[in-house]
Amino acid sequence: MQTGEDTQGLRKIIEFTRLISIFILAIHFYYTCYQAFHAFGWTAPIVDRIVLNIAKTGICKGIWRPKLYALLFLLISLVGARGKKEEKIDKRAIAAYLITGCLLSFISQFSFDFNTSTTIIAGCYIGLTVTGYLLILTGGTLLSRLIKVGLQDDIFNAENETFPQEERLLENEYSINLPALYHLKGKVRKSWINFINPFRGLLVIGTPGAGKSYFVIRHIITQHISKGFTMFLYDFKYDDLTKIAYNTLLKNQKGYKILPKFYMINFDDLSRTHRCNPLDPHSMEDITDATEAARTIMLGLNRDWIKKQGDFFVESPINFLTAIIWYLRKYQDGKYCTLPHVIELMQADYDPLFAILSEQEEIKVLINPFVSAFKNNAKEQLEGQIASAKIGLARLSSPQLYYVLSGNDFTLDVNNPDKPKIVCIGNNPQKLQIYGAVLSLYISRVIKLVNRKNQQKCSLLFDEFPTIYFNNIDSLIATARSNKVATTLAVQDYSQLKKDYGHDQAEVIMNIVGNVVSGQVSGETAKQLSERFGKIVQERQSVSINSDDTSTSKSTQLDYAVPASKIASLSSGQFVGMVADDPDNKIALKVFHNEIQNDHEALKKEEQNFKPMPVIKNMTTEIIEENYLRIKEDVRKLIVDELQMIESAQADIAETEQNQSDESTSVSM
Repeated sequence: MQTGEDTQGLRKIIEFTRLISIFILAIHFYYTCYQAFHAFGWTAPIVDRIVLNIAKTGICKGIWRPKLYALLFLLISLVGARGKKEEKIDKRAIAAYLITGCLLSFISQFSFDFNTSTTIIAGCYIGLTVTGYLLILTGGTLLSRLIKVGLQDDIFNAENETFPQEERLLENEYSINLPALYHLKGKVRKSWINFINPFRGLLVIGTPGAGKSYFVIRHIITQHISKGFTMFLYDFKYDDLTKIAYNTLLKNQKGYKILPKFYMINFDDLSRTHRCNPLDPHSMEDITDATEAARTIMLGLNRDWIKKQGDFFVESPINFLTAIIWYLRKYQDGKYCTLPHVIELMQADYDPLFAILSEQEEIKVLINPFVSAFKNNAKEQLEGQIASAKIGLARLSSPQLYYVLSGNDFTLDVNNPDKPKIVCIGNNPQKLQIYGAVLSLYISRVIKLVNRKNQQKCSLLFDEFPTIYFNNIDSLIATARSNKVATTLAVQDYSQLKKDYGHDQAEVIMNIVGNVVSGQVSGETAKQLSERFGKIVQERQSVSINSDDTSTSKSTQLDYAVPASKIASLSSGQFVGMVADDPDNKIALKVFHNEIQNDHEALKKEEQNFKPMPVIKNMTTEIIEENYLRIKEDVRKLIVDELQMIESAQADIAETEQNQSDESTSVSM
């Protein structure tokens, strides 16, 4: 304990040690400069005898030894010195005092080389040595007042927030492995981000420019194709990611037992697109498939309806569209079951339309409310129920869309083991509202077909996921894991997901994925991620300074491993996240905060050697327009034929009834 007696005793020891140092230095001066002292009359026989006896111990031998002894005792005294701490003491000033003092103490010996009187030589020697001694004493005293705790060395607490990360490369036939560098206690170390179980879902988050595509998504594409995955890729800014997928497939053709065929869909360059019917009748097994397709189209065209599902004026147009789709599915075994035919049939007048729809028993329950409103002249209600569907779908009525949607170059069973495929569909940010609904329908049908047992391993990758609508994405992630379907969702921010999918669905998407990698995000997204990554034990240090003493206290406490502010200030290429493991590959260090390493020169060279997307067919305006008019003619002919059939059937019924009436009359006569 620090009592007054202890402090006073320590002070006496320090003073005594320093006195010994000064005494040795004084004996040295008297012994070395004796002639000068004698000239000044500062000698005495008793002092001479004492000094000679001390000199016999060897302490005064030479010039260096006594100085070293004196400095040694001085340093001992300084070790115990306890001055008032000051934060503003400059370390460079302390170093200057100590270095200058040492230099003066040891260059003072050159004073004996001067060609002058003994007294002047002695004066120079003693003056330089004493000055050096005092400078060392001053520097040592300041050193004892220096705060040795580096409280301001890490003002952002960066080193304290570092933690061990996975440095092993854990690879399997499904994994995505990204090399990275991370900091740990002032050192830069190599690490690996190992997504060894991508079937548990992967969420890639980051604001524009954070590096989602360049540092993460492109590696998912290349590594999964190189490992024999089939793939469905939604390329928001076509053809940035499509080119990577196409050229990677060309390089890795030997990785497949059956080489997958490459298909692409885009609505801007019709010479470089395949044609595919998302309402393929052979993939629609019952009316629930038509209902799901209708819901996807309508909610894709009217994104604000997502939050209003269940409302009368939301469900009514969905039911009406379901009836149209299922009618065409049943008509002549789906001969005209395409989205363009659905759009054209929906634009027909109510009277003939209801007449031909009523011929299908399965959809009568869906169209009865509309027929009742029509018969009761409730036109306002009828228009409110149907007009929103007709107006929305009318925006899709274009020759380009009709051409792509009415063909059948391939089916959407991407992971069919006998006919594997890599399918890339492209969007255009400038035509998002039009293309988004159609692409959502493609995606909805793909997911229905790939999430089956005994299929090939498949990777579903959605860039800018909120720009499309897919209902029940949580069910896909939850159930497709056992069917070897890896789902990757790329979003910019949680708020964007909430805006387009609603709060409940966004919460489910954020929480159900097992793998998360995030670049720079802020606000609520950063807070959620920080809480998800958890806390680590961090050191805390504090210093208390008073007039007599300085006390330092250290403690540890749990704090966030990656604070929200740190996530909000990440640079491009820096990512935080968490990986999911599986029973066969346990990972203890799941959380990471590092910088993904790309070989920029190699990637640049690779992109320069990319082959352009192939031309599928040389298109002309005449071909597109002819297809557009043919679809309209198909629907017109369908209505005419069905109405004639209905009239013929009604005439037969009337004739039969008349014959029965005539027979009964003749019998009665």
